[in-house]
Amino acid sequence: MRVVIQRTKRASVTIDGHCKAQIGLGLLVLIGVMDEDNEEDIAWLTKKIVNLRIFDDENGVMNKSVLDVNGEILAISQFTLYASTKKGNRPSYIKAAKPEISVPLYERFCEALRSELGKDIGTGEFGADMKVELLNDGPVTICIDTKNKE
Repeated sequence: MRVVIQRTKRASVTIDGHCKAQIGLGLLVLIGVMDEDNEEDIAWLTKKIVNLRIFDDENGVMNKSVLDVNGEILAISQFTLYASTKKGNRPSYIKAAKPEISVPLYERFCEALRSELGKDIGTGEFGADMKVELLNDGPVTICIDTKNKE
């Protein structure tokens, strides 16, 4: 699994002109899934996300997690995180899992994230044409790949 995490002041996802989810202070998490991803990847990644110390403490040092600041999370499926641009100018998405694999893993990822955060999270809609808005705080953007844990 591969994620791009952005610290937000606010973020939202709109589908067909209707706001599906919105958050304030928290994290926008874009997630890509590969065929070989599994429950171990989900468990490791969701713990890592909610415990990342990327929010400022009282001294302006990034020393607090989304849990510590009682923040929110918006998780959006994003197969393009596995784009390969090695050949030509048109990206290949062959490394991204097909929907029959990625949909259940994305849904389990979101459930695990809810559990780790201890409250509901916002989500997009798999396969929909989504409009994602973000006010990135910092800006702070972090990329994590479960295949590069060490």
